[in-house]
Amino acid sequence: MKIVKKLFVYFCLFNGLIIQIFAVDQGVTDTEILIGSSLVLEGPANYLGIQTSHGVNSYINSINESGGVNGKKIKIIIYNDNYEPIPCVKNTQKLINEDKVFVLTSYVGTPTSVKALPVWTNAKVPLVGFFTGAEQLRTPFNRYNIHIRASYYDEAAAIIDVFVNQLNFKKIAVFYQYDAFGETVKKGTEIAMAKFGLTPVAYGNYERNTLNIEEGLNKIKLSKPEGIVMVGTYSPLAKFVKEAKKSGLTKTVFHTVSFVGPEMFAKELGKENGNCIVTQVMPPYIEKNLPIIKEYLQALKKYYPKDIPNFVSLEGFVNGKILVEGLKRAGKNLTREGFIDAIETIKAGQIGTGLGFNYGPRKHTGLDKVYITHIENDNFVEVKDWTSFVK
Repeated sequence: MKIVKKLFVYFCLFNGLIIQIFAVDQGVTDTEILIGSSLVLEGPANYLGIQTSHGVNSYINSINESGGVNGKKIKIIIYNDNYEPIPCVKNTQKLINEDKVFVLTSYVGTPTSVKALPVWTNAKVPLVGFFTGAEQLRTPFNRYNIHIRASYYDEAAAIIDVFVNQLNFKKIAVFYQYDAFGETVKKGTEIAMAKFGLTPVAYGNYERNTLNIEEGLNKIKLSKPEGIVMVGTYSPLAKFVKEAKKSGLTKTVFHTVSFVGPEMFAKELGKENGNCIVTQVMPPYIEKNLPIIKEYLQALKKYYPKDIPNFVSLEGFVNGKILVEGLKRAGKNLTREGFIDAIETIKAGQIGTGLGFNYGPRKHTGLDKVYITHIENDNFVEVKDWTSFVK
């Protein structure tokens, strides 16, 4: 019996390559590839999750309509987590252990994603595309995290460079959502300011999923900052700007990072959108000469005709683009490790987006470009001239 077992082991070793060729992971059948996502679909930040899902679904629908990937259609299962960590953890466990998805995609938020990180990492399930630039998901390097966008540190560095070098600001404050998201951007801002020998003149914060900005504003307004880096979602930040201006901060320049949901932020600001800057990690969608923008606008109009184009669904669409490109490159016999290896082969100029994605074995962030925008004629456009922001 021992001899038979040894012979079987040797047989497996010699034929390992053949076994590997025909191996597939869960979530893959002859006709279907199963993808999972947990994001916010209800509550005060629901726009972010809804639009992310519309974006990624627009791309997946277009791929399925054209025949799928290597003969397989893509099915995506999406669960609501209310932008809360524990529901996100439970959703992730369900997607992996019960629904048995092949990969995950398009998670929304820092506190949710960071809390669920051990679940997909321990299960060795890749996650492609986070609607967050949190450093906790990037450092240390994690093979199972595939990022599309630039980081919050990149966004903070870009705006602080403008505040200091373009606007000559010395007094910069930070208003942030009191959780992992807020702490990440706060730290990134401090690091960026330290390079110029500066520290924030004041801090204020508010609780996630609330509009309780008054206490934080009171802590900041006495310092009379020239610029404020804001961290949060559209409703509380819009309220903060309006109340700050009422309190006398009429010449202050207000900045927020991309997660805010720019279009909803602008809508809630209304006529109070002056001196407001948003750093973006996707190009303005009015730049219709870019191939990815043309593709996005056509797909969104076809599959979600009632939606107005926006940065959030654009990012979801791009998430879908990279996800599908990885599936195509991985071939017919899909494995998760092979899928990751395939994404690592994507180089600038190869997939025709006009954005220059560049991945590698130890490089899982495709883009690092930051676009600094403001509202002009009801559109977000890149700021080319800073004279209007100078006092």
